[in-house]
Amino acid sequence: MDYLTLNNNVRIPMLGYGVYQVTKEECEKCVLDALEVGYRLIDTAQSYFNEEEVGNAIKSSGIAREEIFLTSKVWIEHYGYDDCKRSVYESLKKLKTDYLDLMLLHQPFGDYYGAYRALEDLYKEGVLRAIGVSNFYPDRLVDIARFSKIVPMVNQVETHVLNQQKDAKKYMDKYGVKIEAWAPFGENRGDLFNNELLKSIGLKHNKTTAQVMLRWNIQRGIVVLPKSIHKDRMIENIDVFDFSLTDEEMSMIAQLDTANSLFFSHYDPAIVEWFAQMVEERKKNNRSEKENKIW
Repeated sequence: MDYLTLNNNVRIPMLGYGVYQVTKEECEKCVLDALEVGYRLIDTAQSYFNEEEVGNAIKSSGIAREEIFLTSKVWIEHYGYDDCKRSVYESLKKLKTDYLDLMLLHQPFGDYYGAYRALEDLYKEGVLRAIGVSNFYPDRLVDIARFSKIVPMVNQVETHVLNQQKDAKKYMDKYGVKIEAWAPFGENRGDLFNNELLKSIGLKHNKTTAQVMLRWNIQRGIVVLPKSIHKDRMIENIDVFDFSLTDEEMSMIAQLDTANSLFFSHYDPAIVEWFAQMVEERKKNNRSEKENKIW
């Protein structure tokens, strides 16, 4: 496993296991499988609703906690200073740990200023070894980097061969923020696993298109978070440290960039409204649950 050093000298594995869309029923077994085959970075989030299962897996794995780099993310409904702090401690409880290696703000909406101040204080207290953001486009990243006391260590964004984040990476490099790639395969939108260029490069190295895509990002200095519920795919995804792409191959893959998201744009007002509606609905559901418990 290769490692990156964050701007506070904390080391992070360059490849981790992400549990987005891994169900509660599957999650514990999947994380145990990932740890067994060598993953040491596990990435979850409050909004994935599987933090408890991740915590169960880590506890039962027999692997020392300090050998695992554990990441979670604060969801928008917990933004604001006090709510963010409370939610972090709730995440710690679910994950069965007294510290996190990395905590991120999941989306650039709502009172993320207050939430980030809470992360800064928890970082100073030693509860969090590193802090950062997720889905912060360059304008929001520069905003938080310039107007906060602590520059984020990480920004986790959609990064794959069709959306390479070249301009965003320039700003992240400028401020010493490391990129983590969610959806490093683009969830196979654009039929990436059958891309002829990636297939031909893979054949030269006796590697799959998935391995080529992961290696390409790693050589760009980007942490990758592939997700699979299948153990054989987990083994395939982590087997990317025994080869290197040539400068020519890196350049050829760079030409695939469309500079567009395969999912949605955080600049789109309709998307902001969608996130706001989601938060309102969750708060309403939480109130209903509490009222039902009272009665």
